[in-house]
This record gives sequence, structure tokens and C-alpha cells, in this order.
Amino acid sequence: MDGTIYLGENVFPFAVTYIKRLREEGKRVLFFTNNASKSPEFYIKRLSRMGFEPREDEILTSGDVTVRFLKEKRAGKSVYLLGTKLLYKSFEEAGITLSDNADIVVSSFDTELTYEKLERACTLIRGGAEYLCTHPDFNCPTENGFIPDSGAIAAAVTASTGVKPRFFGKPYADTAEMIFSYTGIGAKDACIFGDRLYTDIALGKNSGMTAVLVLSGETKKSELSSLPPEKQPDIVLNSIEDLL
Repeated sequence: MDGTIYLGENVFPFAVTYIKRLREEGKRVLFFTNNASKSPEFYIKRLSRMGFEPREDEILTSGDVTVRFLKEKRAGKSVYLLGTKLLYKSFEEAGITLSDNADIVVSSFDTELTYEKLERACTLIRGGAEYLCTHPDFNCPTENGFIPDSGAIAAAVTASTGVKPRFFGKPYADTAEMIFSYTGIGAKDACIFGDRLYTDIALGKNSGMTAVLVLSGETKKSELSSLPPEKQPDIVLNSIEDLL
């Protein structure tokens, strides 16, 4: 979403028009973000305010993918969450047991990060807790530049503990599998639009979706020259406006 259909609080009007056209043509629309610092309810309100008219079943985040994994693969395990109050609420509402003495540490894009929280996470991991992370993004684009994201926080945890997390979100297979099962749309009929090579485009290439890179966010066109053929986006656009 961020960098593709809006940038910070600046909505791209052409994206509103294009998504409206997709719905009129009977296409299934899904808004997916790696940014797990907010809840799906937050994004519904934000996208509604911006004019996208989202339905409740059109929003998924990397937090949702992580919750699904915890419920299906780590049932009954407690979690220490390095995340925002909104993500904390999402985990609680999903029935995840949250604890300061947990079996699993989950870190995310925590805009409410404190040294105390970081220290606790590292202590648990050193003590043997499994380490998971909602998404690997190092920076989050805003209208004023970039700010440290989930991957940057995970890098700090890894630097301290020597333990690398299992990542969720884009570009990992758990996310593609959830998108396909959630929408009922298979890879050959799906198209992903995104502004990041290592998350959005990589998810498309890894899973068989058509991968469309837009240059309205993080990636510069000059970066494509260093990519091997199998990682190149299928289509490159200045922005979604090109499709109108």
C-alpha cells in the first residue's frame, strides 16, 4: 500500500480511480501491507478516508499471517510481542497468549519501542525462546523520507543475541499461501503491485504471480540493472497512473 497507492498521508488519486475500475470489471481486490504496526480496522478506516471504499475482507497484514502461523503451528505457546498497542490488541483478539515470560518472541514494526522491551526480548531469546518477526522491511516510506521498520529492529535483536528470526509477510511463502486461500485466487490469475523489489516483487516472482513494480515509492529504476533475470519485475510503471 504505502508507496503504491499512497505515500504517508498523501493519497494517489489515480490509484483510487484504478481500483474503482478493477471492481467495476469484476476483479477481486486485496490490500496487503507488511506494516503490522496498525490493525486491519485501522487500515479500513484509513483507506475509507482516502476514498478507496475497502470492504472488511479486502485487508490483510503481515500480522495476520503471523497470527495464522501461531494458531496453526504453535498452538498453546505463549508470546512476548515487540510491537505496538494495536498489534498487541490484534494478537489478543485472535486468542494468542501474551506473556513477559514466553515461549516465543515476535518482533515487528514497533513505533512504541522502548529499551526495556528490546532488552526483555533479547533476554528471552538468549534463554531459548523461539524468535519470529512479522516482516523483513528495513525502512518504512513516509512523505518526509524513510523511518526504521521491522527489519531494522530485528537486526538489532540479532546483533545482540546472534539469533536470526523466521520472517513472515512479503516475500515469504506463508504470505502467498494465505493470500491464495483467503481470496480463492490462484497464482496464475493474480497480479501484485508494489514499490519494493525485495518484498513486493520478490513475493510475486517467488509465488508465480505477475509482479508489477511501481516507481512511486522506494525503488529507483537504476536499481533494476543489478537484478538477475529471474528477479526482474514482469512490468515496470512510473506509477499506477500509467494504467489509466
